[in-house]
Amino acid sequence: MNIALILAGGKGSRMGNTDQPKQFIDIYGKPLIIHTLECFDRHREIDYIIVACLKEWQEDLKIWIRKYDINKVKWIVDGGEARQESVYNGLKLIEKEIESEDIIVIHDSARPLVSHRIISENIDVAKRYGAADTVIPATDTIIKSEDTKVIHSVPKRNELYLGQTPQSFRFSIIKEAHEYSKQKDIKEATDDCQLVLKTGHPVHMVNGDSLNFKITKAEDLLLLKSVIKIGKLEMV
Repeated sequence: MNIALILAGGKGSRMGNTDQPKQFIDIYGKPLIIHTLECFDRHREIDYIIVACLKEWQEDLKIWIRKYDINKVKWIVDGGEARQESVYNGLKLIEKEIESEDIIVIHDSARPLVSHRIISENIDVAKRYGAADTVIPATDTIIKSEDTKVIHSVPKRNELYLGQTPQSFRFSIIKEAHEYSKQKDIKEATDDCQLVLKTGHPVHMVNGDSLNFKITKAEDLLLLKSVIKIGKLEMV
């Protein structure tokens, strides 16, 4: 069984002046999160979806799920104060209903342009190796500064990648990683692969896509709208 865990617990503080979290902003007549959920709802290899959502937005989410015919959402769980807590809440909710070899595909609700290919390759790699991370090569030179004032090193660009989502795992592996982090008091990890690597399990890479960007700032919304508009024009 393959389960998508969609993270919608953030409050979008980097979006600036907005009266709602970014994942619920209207994009051409439907909330951003619905655009994301449709990618997984329509994917034939995804069996069920669980959404980790801000508690105060869960009723709205349920209404949208019915309105836009999202059929695979089986669970909605409270989002945590941080990403790590949201993932853990999701894992705990479903642990008695799934098997250790089932695949968990963890994805940001604010990445609505994830492709069918990326989802398929995540599932395939996670089944074969246990853990997968979606990445794209770094195209700019990365600068490391330890004090935010001067450059301390310039790593080799051909060794660097930018992490995206989905990040996908056998349930037993991701559950072990989160339990380990609790034992070691590791908090607020921004990336599930960080936790898996701490348990000594290798993570294999899946090629991402520059269009699979995360909506973080206001200009990202403009780019998203442009991409969607161009796509609609091409279909006419």
